Amino acid sequence: MQRGTSNPAGTRRPRPRSGWRACLLSGALTLALAAGLPAAVAAQPEQQPQQQPQATSADRAIQGEGHGPVLRVGLSEVPPFAMRDAQGNWHGIAVDLWRGVARERGYRYEWVPLAFRELLPALRQEQLDVAIGAITMTAEREAVIDFTHPYFQTGLAIAVPADAHGGLLSALRQLLSPRFALLVGGMVALLLAVGALLWLLERRRNAAQFPSDARHGLGNGFWWAAVTMTTVGYGDKAPVTMGGRLLAIVWMFAALIVTSTFTAAITSTLTVTSLSSDIQGLGDLRRASVATVADTAGDAFVRREQIRRQVFADVGKALDAVRTGAADAAVYDLPILQYRNLQAATGHLRILPGTFDNQWYAFALRNASPYREAIDAAMLGQTGASEWSNVLRSYLGQKPVG
Repeated sequence: MQRGTSNPAGTRRPRPRSGWRACLLSGALTLALAAGLPAAVAAQPEQQPQQQPQATSADRAIQGEGHGPVLRVGLSEVPPFAMRDAQGNWHGIAVDLWRGVARERGYRYEWVPLAFRELLPALRQEQLDVAIGAITMTAEREAVIDFTHPYFQTGLAIAVPADAHGGLLSALRQLLSPRFALLVGGMVALLLAVGALLWLLERRRNAAQFPSDARHGLGNGFWWAAVTMTTVGYGDKAPVTMGGRLLAIVWMFAALIVTSTFTAAITSTLTVTSLSSDIQGLGDLRRASVATVADTAGDAFVRREQIRRQVFADVGKALDAVRTGAADAAVYDLPILQYRNLQAATGHLRILPGTFDNQWYAFALRNASPYREAIDAAMLGQTGASEWSNVLRSYLGQKPVG
Protein backbone atom coordinates (compact mmCIF):
# COMPACT_ATOMS: atom_id res chain seq x y z
CA MET A 1 0.00 0.00 0.00
CA GLN A 2 1.42 3.37 -0.95
CA ARG A 3 1.77 6.06 1.70
CA GLY A 4 -0.97 8.69 1.60
CA THR A 5 -3.44 6.62 -0.50
CA SER A 6 -5.68 5.43 2.35
CA ASN A 7 -7.15 6.75 5.59
CA PRO A 8 -7.12 4.17 8.42
CA ALA A 9 -10.38 3.83 10.36
CA GLY A 10 -10.65 6.11 13.36
CA THR A 11 -7.97 8.46 12.10
CA ARG A 12 -8.99 12.03 11.22
CA ARG A 13 -7.04 13.65 8.46
CA PRO A 14 -5.90 17.11 9.58
CA ARG A 15 -7.41 19.94 7.59
CA PRO A 16 -4.96 22.01 5.61
CA ARG A 17 -4.49 25.47 7.06
CA SER A 18 -2.92 27.08 4.03
CA GLY A 19 -6.33 28.30 2.83
CA TRP A 20 -6.89 30.27 6.04
CA ARG A 21 -3.43 31.76 5.87
CA ALA A 22 -3.95 32.73 2.24
CA CYS A 23 -7.36 34.17 3.12
CA LEU A 24 -6.02 36.32 5.94
CA LEU A 25 -3.10 37.45 3.82
CA SER A 26 -5.31 38.30 0.85
CA GLY A 27 -7.83 40.14 3.02
CA ALA A 28 -5.16 42.24 4.67
CA LEU A 29 -3.54 43.03 1.32
CA THR A 30 -6.88 43.98 -0.20
CA LEU A 31 -7.70 46.39 2.62
CA ALA A 32 -4.22 47.90 2.48
CA LEU A 33 -4.46 48.47 -1.26
CA ALA A 34 -7.93 49.97 -0.98
CA ALA A 35 -6.91 52.28 1.84
CA GLY A 36 -3.77 53.37 0.02
CA LEU A 37 -5.45 54.24 -3.26
CA PRO A 38 -6.40 57.83 -2.32
CA ALA A 39 -2.78 58.56 -1.43
CA ALA A 40 -1.80 57.88 -5.03
CA VAL A 41 -3.29 61.19 -6.05
CA ALA A 42 -1.49 63.33 -3.48
CA ALA A 43 -0.70 66.88 -4.54
CA GLN A 44 2.61 67.78 -6.13
CA PRO A 45 5.24 69.63 -4.10
CA GLU A 46 4.47 73.30 -3.88
CA GLN A 47 7.96 74.67 -4.35
CA GLN A 48 9.96 74.10 -7.50
CA PRO A 49 13.79 74.05 -7.39
CA GLN A 50 15.50 77.26 -8.46
CA GLN A 51 18.66 77.23 -10.53
CA GLN A 52 21.50 79.65 -9.90
CA PRO A 53 22.16 81.94 -12.93
CA GLN A 54 25.66 81.62 -14.34
CA ALA A 55 27.80 84.72 -14.81
CA THR A 56 29.30 85.14 -18.29
CA SER A 57 32.45 86.89 -19.43
CA ALA A 58 30.26 89.84 -20.46
CA ASP A 59 28.94 90.07 -16.88
CA ARG A 60 32.44 90.17 -15.39
CA ALA A 61 33.64 92.85 -17.80
CA ILE A 62 34.00 96.31 -16.26
CA GLN A 63 31.55 98.73 -17.87
CA GLY A 64 31.09 102.48 -17.72
CA GLU A 65 33.53 105.36 -17.69
CA GLY A 66 35.15 106.96 -14.67
CA HIS A 67 37.87 106.51 -12.10
CA GLY A 68 35.92 105.53 -9.00
CA PRO A 69 35.38 102.07 -7.51
CA VAL A 70 33.65 99.37 -9.53
CA LEU A 71 30.06 98.97 -8.33
CA ARG A 72 28.63 95.46 -8.12
CA VAL A 73 25.19 95.63 -9.71
CA GLY A 74 22.95 92.66 -9.00
CA LEU A 75 20.13 91.75 -11.34
CA SER A 76 17.87 88.85 -12.21
CA GLU A 77 16.33 87.97 -15.55
CA VAL A 78 12.77 89.35 -15.32
CA PRO A 79 11.64 90.52 -18.79
CA PRO A 80 11.05 93.24 -19.84
CA PHE A 81 12.98 94.91 -17.00
CA ALA A 82 16.15 92.81 -17.21
CA MET A 83 16.95 90.16 -19.82
CA ARG A 84 19.77 88.83 -21.97
CA ASP A 85 20.05 88.84 -25.74
CA ALA A 86 21.49 86.01 -27.85
CA GLN A 87 25.04 87.22 -27.14
CA GLY A 88 24.48 87.27 -23.39
CA ASN A 89 24.30 91.08 -23.12
CA TRP A 90 21.83 92.61 -20.69
CA HIS A 91 19.03 94.97 -21.72
CA GLY A 92 15.58 95.96 -20.52
CA ILE A 93 13.76 98.85 -18.87
CA ALA A 94 15.75 98.72 -15.60
CA VAL A 95 19.04 97.96 -17.36
CA ASP A 96 18.66 100.88 -19.77
CA LEU A 97 17.79 103.18 -16.87
CA TRP A 98 20.84 102.09 -14.88
CA ARG A 99 23.11 102.62 -17.87
CA GLY A 100 21.80 106.18 -18.14
CA VAL A 101 22.37 106.77 -14.41
CA ALA A 102 25.91 105.32 -14.56
CA ARG A 103 26.73 107.41 -17.62
CA GLU A 104 25.47 110.58 -15.94
CA ARG A 105 27.28 109.94 -12.64
CA GLY A 106 30.45 108.48 -14.16
CA TYR A 107 30.11 105.08 -12.44
CA ARG A 108 32.03 101.97 -13.39
CA TYR A 109 30.23 98.70 -12.70
CA GLU A 110 30.01 94.97 -13.32
CA TRP A 111 26.93 92.77 -13.55
CA VAL A 112 26.28 90.16 -10.86
CA PRO A 113 23.44 87.87 -12.04
CA LEU A 114 21.53 86.15 -9.22
CA ALA A 115 18.24 84.39 -8.68
CA PHE A 116 15.58 86.98 -7.86
CA ARG A 117 15.09 85.76 -4.31
CA GLU A 118 18.85 86.11 -3.65
CA LEU A 119 19.19 89.76 -4.69
CA LEU A 120 18.15 91.41 -1.43
CA PRO A 121 19.96 88.94 0.87
CA ALA A 122 23.15 89.53 -1.15
CA LEU A 123 22.64 93.27 -0.77
CA ARG A 124 22.26 92.98 3.02
CA GLN A 125 25.41 90.83 3.19
CA GLU A 126 27.35 93.55 1.30
CA GLN A 127 27.97 91.29 -1.69
CA LEU A 128 26.30 93.93 -3.92
CA ASP A 129 26.28 97.71 -4.08
CA VAL A 130 23.05 98.06 -6.07
CA ALA A 131 20.24 95.71 -7.09
CA ILE A 132 18.14 96.62 -10.12
CA GLY A 133 15.12 95.14 -11.86
CA ALA A 134 11.46 94.70 -11.01
CA ILE A 135 12.02 95.20 -7.27
CA THR A 136 8.85 96.24 -5.44
CA MET A 137 9.06 98.77 -2.65
CA THR A 138 7.52 97.36 0.53
CA ALA A 139 7.58 98.35 4.18
CA GLU A 140 9.18 95.02 5.14
CA ARG A 141 12.03 95.51 2.69
CA GLU A 142 12.46 99.17 3.62
CA ALA A 143 13.22 98.06 7.18
CA VAL A 144 16.40 96.24 6.12
CA ILE A 145 17.52 98.01 2.92
CA ASP A 146 17.18 101.39 1.20
CA PHE A 147 15.30 102.17 -2.00
CA THR A 148 16.00 104.80 -4.61
CA HIS A 149 13.39 107.10 -6.10
CA PRO A 150 10.72 104.85 -7.75
CA TYR A 151 10.86 104.65 -11.51
CA PHE A 152 7.82 102.53 -12.47
CA GLN A 153 4.27 102.23 -11.11
CA THR A 154 2.33 99.05 -11.68
CA GLY A 155 0.11 96.52 -9.91
CA LEU A 156 -0.70 92.85 -9.74
CA ALA A 157 -2.82 91.24 -12.43
CA ILE A 158 -4.41 87.86 -13.12
CA ALA A 159 -3.63 85.57 -16.06
CA VAL A 160 -6.04 82.77 -16.94
CA PRO A 161 -6.27 80.30 -19.86
CA ALA A 162 -7.55 81.92 -23.01
CA ASP A 163 -10.36 79.35 -23.28
CA ALA A 164 -11.32 79.45 -19.60
CA HIS A 165 -15.05 79.61 -20.13
CA GLY A 166 -16.11 76.23 -18.74
CA GLY A 167 -18.11 73.74 -20.75
CA LEU A 168 -17.56 70.16 -21.81
CA LEU A 169 -14.08 70.78 -23.24
CA SER A 170 -12.70 72.06 -19.94
CA ALA A 171 -14.22 69.15 -18.05
CA LEU A 172 -12.72 66.63 -20.48
CA ARG A 173 -9.31 68.32 -20.17
CA GLN A 174 -9.42 67.84 -16.40
CA LEU A 175 -10.54 64.22 -16.71
CA LEU A 176 -7.56 63.57 -18.99
CA SER A 177 -5.10 65.21 -16.60
CA PRO A 178 -2.11 63.23 -15.22
CA ARG A 179 -3.57 63.24 -11.72
CA PHE A 180 -6.83 61.69 -12.86
CA ALA A 181 -4.96 59.16 -15.00
CA LEU A 182 -2.98 58.17 -11.92
CA LEU A 183 -6.20 57.52 -10.03
CA VAL A 184 -7.60 55.35 -12.84
CA GLY A 185 -4.32 53.46 -13.10
CA GLY A 186 -4.36 52.80 -9.36
CA MET A 187 -7.88 51.44 -9.55
CA VAL A 188 -6.98 49.11 -12.44
CA ALA A 189 -3.92 47.87 -10.53
CA LEU A 190 -6.09 47.16 -7.50
CA LEU A 191 -8.59 45.18 -9.59
CA LEU A 192 -5.74 43.16 -11.06
CA ALA A 193 -4.33 42.45 -7.61
CA VAL A 194 -7.67 41.29 -6.20
CA GLY A 195 -8.38 39.23 -9.30
CA ALA A 196 -4.96 37.58 -9.07
CA LEU A 197 -5.51 36.69 -5.41
CA LEU A 198 -8.85 35.09 -6.18
CA TRP A 199 -7.36 33.14 -9.09
CA LEU A 200 -4.60 31.78 -6.85
CA LEU A 201 -7.20 30.61 -4.32
CA GLU A 202 -9.63 29.11 -6.86
CA ARG A 203 -7.55 27.68 -9.68
CA ARG A 204 -7.22 24.16 -8.17
CA ARG A 205 -10.80 23.49 -7.04
CA ASN A 206 -12.63 25.82 -9.42
CA ALA A 207 -10.73 25.39 -12.67
CA ALA A 208 -13.89 25.66 -14.76
CA GLN A 209 -14.37 29.32 -13.83
CA PHE A 210 -10.75 30.24 -13.00
CA PRO A 211 -8.53 28.09 -15.26
CA SER A 212 -4.96 27.33 -14.26
CA ASP A 213 -3.88 29.02 -17.49
CA ALA A 214 -2.65 32.42 -16.27
CA ARG A 215 -4.01 34.44 -19.18
CA HIS A 216 -7.58 33.17 -18.89
CA GLY A 217 -7.47 32.78 -15.12
CA LEU A 218 -6.26 36.31 -14.44
CA GLY A 219 -8.72 37.69 -16.97
CA ASN A 220 -11.62 35.96 -15.23
CA GLY A 221 -10.32 37.15 -11.86
CA PHE A 222 -10.15 40.75 -13.10
CA TRP A 223 -13.70 40.45 -14.49
CA TRP A 224 -15.00 39.11 -11.17
CA ALA A 225 -13.27 41.90 -9.18
CA ALA A 226 -14.70 44.58 -11.47
CA VAL A 227 -18.33 43.37 -11.45
CA THR A 228 -18.19 42.80 -7.69
CA MET A 229 -16.84 46.31 -7.08
CA THR A 230 -19.60 47.88 -9.17
CA THR A 231 -22.23 45.69 -7.36
CA VAL A 232 -23.38 44.36 -10.73
CA GLY A 233 -22.61 40.75 -9.83
CA TYR A 234 -23.55 38.84 -12.99
CA GLY A 235 -23.05 35.53 -11.18
CA ASP A 236 -21.19 33.90 -14.05
CA LYS A 237 -18.04 33.73 -11.87
CA ALA A 238 -18.19 32.81 -8.19
CA PRO A 239 -15.65 31.44 -5.69
CA VAL A 240 -16.23 28.00 -4.16
CA THR A 241 -13.27 27.65 -1.77
CA MET A 242 -13.35 28.94 1.78
CA GLY A 243 -10.46 31.29 1.10
CA GLY A 244 -12.05 32.60 -2.09
CA ARG A 245 -15.39 33.28 -0.40
CA LEU A 246 -13.79 35.12 2.52
CA LEU A 247 -11.78 37.17 0.04
CA ALA A 248 -15.05 37.98 -1.73
CA ILE A 249 -16.57 39.24 1.54
CA VAL A 250 -13.53 41.41 2.26
CA TRP A 251 -13.53 42.76 -1.29
CA MET A 252 -17.24 43.63 -1.17
CA PHE A 253 -16.63 45.96 1.77
CA ALA A 254 -13.29 47.27 0.48
CA ALA A 255 -14.91 48.00 -2.87
CA LEU A 256 -17.21 50.47 -1.14
CA ILE A 257 -14.13 52.52 -0.21
CA VAL A 258 -12.71 52.31 -3.72
CA THR A 259 -16.00 53.22 -5.39
CA SER A 260 -16.57 56.14 -3.01
CA THR A 261 -13.05 57.45 -3.62
CA PHE A 262 -13.33 57.20 -7.38
CA THR A 263 -16.78 58.82 -7.43
CA ALA A 264 -15.59 61.63 -5.16
CA ALA A 265 -12.58 62.24 -7.42
CA ILE A 266 -14.77 62.56 -10.51
CA THR A 267 -17.24 64.82 -8.73
CA SER A 268 -14.46 66.98 -7.30
CA THR A 269 -12.78 67.32 -10.69
CA LEU A 270 -15.97 68.36 -12.45
CA THR A 271 -16.97 70.73 -9.64
CA VAL A 272 -13.58 72.44 -9.46
CA THR A 273 -13.52 72.74 -13.25
CA SER A 274 -16.94 74.35 -13.25
CA LEU A 275 -15.96 76.81 -10.51
CA SER A 276 -12.42 77.70 -11.59
CA SER A 277 -13.05 77.92 -15.33
CA ASP A 278 -14.85 81.25 -15.05
CA ILE A 279 -12.39 83.47 -13.17
CA GLN A 280 -13.37 87.03 -13.94
CA GLY A 281 -11.71 88.98 -11.16
CA LEU A 282 -10.01 89.09 -7.80
CA GLY A 283 -13.00 87.70 -5.91
CA ASP A 284 -12.94 84.47 -7.93
CA LEU A 285 -9.40 83.55 -6.85
CA ARG A 286 -10.57 82.17 -3.50
CA ARG A 287 -12.03 79.13 -5.22
CA ALA A 288 -9.08 78.56 -7.56
CA SER A 289 -5.54 77.20 -7.44
CA VAL A 290 -3.22 80.16 -8.13
CA ALA A 291 0.37 80.03 -9.41
CA THR A 292 2.79 82.57 -7.92
CA VAL A 293 6.54 83.20 -7.87
CA ALA A 294 8.46 82.73 -4.63
CA ASP A 295 9.33 85.81 -2.56
CA THR A 296 7.47 88.31 -4.74
CA ALA A 297 4.70 90.81 -4.10
CA GLY A 298 2.25 88.46 -5.84
CA ASP A 299 3.16 85.58 -3.56
CA ALA A 300 2.86 87.82 -0.48
CA PHE A 301 -0.59 88.98 -1.60
CA VAL A 302 -1.87 85.45 -2.20
CA ARG A 303 -0.57 84.29 1.18
CA ARG A 304 -2.06 87.31 2.92
CA GLU A 305 -5.46 86.63 1.35
CA GLN A 306 -5.16 82.91 2.23
CA ILE A 307 -5.71 81.81 -1.37
CA ARG A 308 -4.72 78.29 -2.32
CA ARG A 309 -1.45 78.63 -4.19
CA GLN A 310 1.39 76.85 -5.99
CA VAL A 311 4.81 78.49 -5.73
CA PHE A 312 7.27 78.39 -8.63
CA ALA A 313 10.86 79.53 -9.11
CA ASP A 314 10.10 82.00 -11.91
CA VAL A 315 7.18 83.50 -13.79
CA GLY A 316 7.77 81.32 -16.85
CA LYS A 317 7.11 78.14 -14.87
CA ALA A 318 4.07 79.74 -13.22
CA LEU A 319 2.55 80.63 -16.60
CA ASP A 320 3.33 77.16 -17.95
CA ALA A 321 1.35 75.70 -15.04
CA VAL A 322 -1.68 77.75 -16.13
CA ARG A 323 -1.26 76.70 -19.76
CA THR A 324 -1.13 73.00 -18.88
CA GLY A 325 -4.03 73.17 -16.44
CA ALA A 326 -1.92 72.47 -13.34
CA ALA A 327 -3.06 75.86 -11.99
CA ASP A 328 -6.22 77.84 -12.66
CA ALA A 329 -4.64 81.30 -12.73
CA ALA A 330 -1.38 83.17 -12.15
CA VAL A 331 -0.93 86.35 -10.10
CA TYR A 332 2.05 88.53 -10.94
CA ASP A 333 3.04 92.05 -11.95
CA LEU A 334 1.04 93.31 -14.93
CA PRO A 335 3.86 94.47 -17.28
CA ILE A 336 5.79 91.23 -16.80
CA LEU A 337 2.67 89.13 -17.48
CA GLN A 338 1.95 91.17 -20.60
CA TYR A 339 5.48 90.86 -21.94
CA ARG A 340 5.80 87.14 -21.25
CA ASN A 341 2.41 86.49 -22.80
CA LEU A 342 3.28 88.42 -25.96
CA GLN A 343 6.61 86.61 -26.30
CA ALA A 344 5.07 83.12 -25.92
CA ALA A 345 5.11 81.18 -29.19
CA THR A 346 1.99 79.20 -28.31
CA GLY A 347 -0.54 78.97 -25.51
CA HIS A 348 -1.33 82.64 -25.04
CA LEU A 349 -3.15 83.44 -21.82
CA ARG A 350 -5.86 85.98 -21.14
CA ILE A 351 -4.80 88.88 -18.89
CA LEU A 352 -7.83 90.11 -16.99
CA PRO A 353 -8.36 93.90 -17.12
CA GLY A 354 -7.43 96.02 -14.13
CA THR A 355 -4.79 95.79 -11.43
CA PHE A 356 -4.82 95.50 -7.64
CA ASP A 357 -2.32 95.88 -4.82
CA ASN A 358 -0.61 98.68 -6.74
CA GLN A 359 3.12 99.05 -6.21
CA TRP A 360 6.26 100.92 -7.23
CA TYR A 361 9.52 99.56 -8.63
CA ALA A 362 12.84 101.02 -7.52
CA PHE A 363 16.52 100.16 -7.31
CA ALA A 364 17.67 98.72 -3.98
CA LEU A 365 20.72 99.85 -1.99
CA ARG A 366 22.35 98.92 1.28
CA ASN A 367 21.27 100.91 4.32
CA ALA A 368 23.12 104.24 4.56
CA SER A 369 24.56 103.75 1.07
CA PRO A 370 26.80 106.67 0.01
CA TYR A 371 25.42 106.39 -3.55
CA ARG A 372 21.75 106.96 -2.75
CA GLU A 373 21.48 110.72 -3.21
CA ALA A 374 23.53 110.76 -6.39
CA ILE A 375 21.56 107.86 -7.91
CA ASP A 376 18.24 109.48 -6.88
CA ALA A 377 19.14 112.73 -8.61
CA ALA A 378 20.23 110.94 -11.76
CA MET A 379 17.08 108.76 -11.83
CA LEU A 380 14.82 111.81 -11.53
CA GLY A 381 16.60 113.34 -14.48
CA GLN A 382 16.43 110.15 -16.56
CA THR A 383 12.75 109.41 -15.92
CA GLY A 384 11.75 113.04 -16.47
CA ALA A 385 13.31 113.22 -19.92
CA SER A 386 11.39 112.56 -23.12
CA GLU A 387 13.68 109.61 -23.93
CA TRP A 388 12.22 107.69 -20.98
CA SER A 389 8.84 107.46 -22.74
CA ASN A 390 10.60 106.02 -25.78
CA VAL A 391 12.28 103.39 -23.59
CA LEU A 392 8.94 102.32 -22.15
CA ARG A 393 7.29 102.17 -25.58
CA SER A 394 10.12 100.08 -26.99
CA TYR A 395 9.53 97.34 -24.42
CA LEU A 396 5.84 97.64 -23.56
CA GLY A 397 4.36 98.94 -26.82
CA GLN A 398 2.86 101.97 -25.09
CA LYS A 399 3.58 104.25 -22.19
CA PRO A 400 1.87 102.87 -19.08
CA VAL A 401 -0.73 104.96 -17.33
CA GLY A 402 0.17 106.19 -13.82
